[in-house]
Amino acid sequence: MATTSTIPTSDAGQRPFFRVVGIDPGLIVTGYAVVETSPRGPFVIEAGVIRPRADKAPMGRRLELIHQGVAEVLDAFPPSSVALEQVHSHLKHPRTAILMAHARGVIVLAAAQRGVPVVGYAASRIKKTLTGSGKAPKLQMQHAIQTELGLDRLPEPHDVADACAVALCHYQIERSQRGLLGR
Repeated sequence: MATTSTIPTSDAGQRPFFRVVGIDPGLIVTGYAVVETSPRGPFVIEAGVIRPRADKAPMGRRLELIHQGVAEVLDAFPPSSVALEQVHSHLKHPRTAILMAHARGVIVLAAAQRGVPVVGYAASRIKKTLTGSGKAPKLQMQHAIQTELGLDRLPEPHDVADACAVALCHYQIERSQRGLLGR
C-alpha cells in the first residue's frame, strides 16, 4: 500500500526529540514524510506515497485504502503529531475542495484512532514559514526543503515534497512556540 521514496536520511539511529508526520492528502496520491529532530536539526526518517491504485474504484474503496496506508505509517513511526495542508478551494473548482476533504477526513480519523493530534496549515503559511514568502514557487520550496533537511537532491515526487514542507512548517512553528531542542 505505502511505497517509499528514496530520500536519504542523515541521522538514522538518533533518538528523536520530536517526530511529526507531514501528509499531503490526495485521492489518487497521498504523500507523507516522517520528520524527526536531533541536536543537528530536523531530518527525514521515512517518506513516500500512498497510492490506492484504484483511481477508477468507488470513492469508498479509495478512502479505505488511504486510511489503511496512513494507519500503517502511523503505526510504524508513532508521531507526536500529524501535520496536514488545509483544504483550500478555488472559485472555478469548488468540487475539488469537497473531494479533498474526504481524503483529509480519513487521515484525521486514522490519527484520532491512535490518539495523535492533528494540526492543519494553509499553503501560504507553509510557504511563508519555509521561505519567507507566502507565494513561493514550487522550485523555491523544494530548495528550502532540501536545505533544511540536508538532502542530497531535491525532494520528489511533488507529493512527498509537499508532505516534507508541511512537516517542516509544523516543526518550525513548534520549535518557536515551545523552544524545542536542536536547530
